Amino acid sequence: MQLLNYIIWSPNPEIFPNIDWIAVRWYGLLFAAGFIISQQIMYHIFKAEGKPQKDVDSLTLWMIIFTIIGARLGHVIFYEPMRYLQDPISILKTWEGGLASHGAAIGILTAIYLYANYLVDINPFGGKFIWKRKKRPGQSYLWVVDRIVICVALTGAFIRFGNFLNSEIIGIPTRSTYGVVFAGDVIDRLESMPQIDEVMVIKDKKDEIDENGYVPIEIEIAFNKSVNKPAIADQIVRTNIKTILSNYEYVTLHIYQPPGNSLIFETSQNKKGLQVTKIKTKGIARHPAQLYESFSSFILFLLLLYLWYRKKAQVPEGLIFGIFLVVLFGLRFLYEYIKENQVDFEDSMSINMGQILSIPLVIVGILLLLNLKKVQPKKTE
Repeated sequence: MQLLNYIIWSPNPEIFPNIDWIAVRWYGLLFAAGFIISQQIMYHIFKAEGKPQKDVDSLTLWMIIFTIIGARLGHVIFYEPMRYLQDPISILKTWEGGLASHGAAIGILTAIYLYANYLVDINPFGGKFIWKRKKRPGQSYLWVVDRIVICVALTGAFIRFGNFLNSEIIGIPTRSTYGVVFAGDVIDRLESMPQIDEVMVIKDKKDEIDENGYVPIEIEIAFNKSVNKPAIADQIVRTNIKTILSNYEYVTLHIYQPPGNSLIFETSQNKKGLQVTKIKTKGIARHPAQLYESFSSFILFLLLLYLWYRKKAQVPEGLIFGIFLVVLFGLRFLYEYIKENQVDFEDSMSINMGQILSIPLVIVGILLLLNLKKVQPKKTE
């Protein structure tokens, strides 16, 4: 028997799933944590380089606003323009998902340009609003970008881990015993049936990977009291559940159960007198692409932070930014080969939208690195 090293992944995306009046998701918490921790890092950077720490508050405000706007509009424009043209008000429904990292990158660069070139003072309680064009002393555009991308890499690691907790942006099948079976959609769909109380998806350690590269799993279904006989449970499994496992779109991304094949299952009664059915089927182990990106973004964060820490003012403007663009979006281009396409139109493309959008950013990074200006050493008196 082959070593079964795949995992079944089905976390609840909500932090407090049993409290109806509060809906806090892990993704949102990690998104916010990225900004909060990044702000503290920027305080340290500004203090270490003798810049006004209060400027970090203004920079953070610009970053939050334009990151969200850019990420949302990036998804709308690059991935689903027709859908949002038909229903423009849904653009505002960010809680339904749909944020693009390339759009966020454009938003961040826009925010930094405005921060570096305009002074804004807003006091809504005193009716004060000042907007004037004025460059910030000692904070050129590239100087700010070089330092902010250190934090962007860290926030990106947080966000991609949030994607993993949400079981979204999944990778392609590994066709091996390595990978992750994202069982969340399977469990949610089955538990939505009125006759079912609870669903568990576990490894089937008694079986082996099949010739198609699908891994053995077992789906355990606990029926409620309305299903009071084994024959009733068996009938539901053969009809409704069989249809869901074989034909339901989001389930078939993670379960391999051909429509023409009968289900292999066994029904018994548990200690509470409820009917429990165990179904033997196959799972589709996929690359945890979110974790790949999260890990590489964190390593990039450490690299950029180390470079700044060791060199600080001796770093040529644009060096850290150039490395960030080349590494992050170069890896993003490669990762797209092991990720499922986000929208259907990408299936007919030789390279997908994520790769197309990564290319110009990598080119900009290369040009920056090729045109670095040497830092002149400070004269000592």
